[in-house]
Amino acid sequence: MASPHTLHLSQQPEADELLGRSPLAALVGMLLDQQIPMEWAFAGPYTIATRMGASDLDAAAIASYDPEAFAELLKQKPAVHRYPGSMAQRVQQLCRYLVEEYGGEAEAVWRDAATGAELLARLKALPGFGDQKARIFLALLGKQLGVRPRGWREAAGAYGEAGYRSVADITGPESLAKVRAHKQEVKAAAKTAKK
Repeated sequence: MASPHTLHLSQQPEADELLGRSPLAALVGMLLDQQIPMEWAFAGPYTIATRMGASDLDAAAIASYDPEAFAELLKQKPAVHRYPGSMAQRVQQLCRYLVEEYGGEAEAVWRDAATGAELLARLKALPGFGDQKARIFLALLGKQLGVRPRGWREAAGAYGEAGYRSVADITGPESLAKVRAHKQEVKAAAKTAKK
């Protein structure tokens, strides 16, 4: 992500601008994207940066922040997440890992990955990133941020395909509505299968 990209994941211009220029903000937004609306999750990095008095997120600064004080930052109204205390811990764990393994540079996770499989393995190693979250983020990198190592679509699985399955496919309000409709269809099908 050498040059800024335009993302529309939070549907808020300032928050989306940060996501497009800050690899760490994009990773943190993806980490927060669970059990809350996507826009709320991806607005989180901007809210955290603002509350820290910064224009960007810094992995080392977050990693070394007092855990109780960092949790309070996320708990301030409006809260960054439905579970601000536990998500504060997860964000700090992610940032500590990035500091230890990648010198605090989020972009280093994907910068020299030779293949999609290698990149997927690196993403799955991140704290808070399971298989599905790693595949979705890999698809986001490939589809919207120009990070396309050999085999990236295959490594991303269904999320690498054309369609409206995840945040990787959101480019504005219309595609957000299509992704939301797809997720509701998947949930309905899962409920039907359980009966």
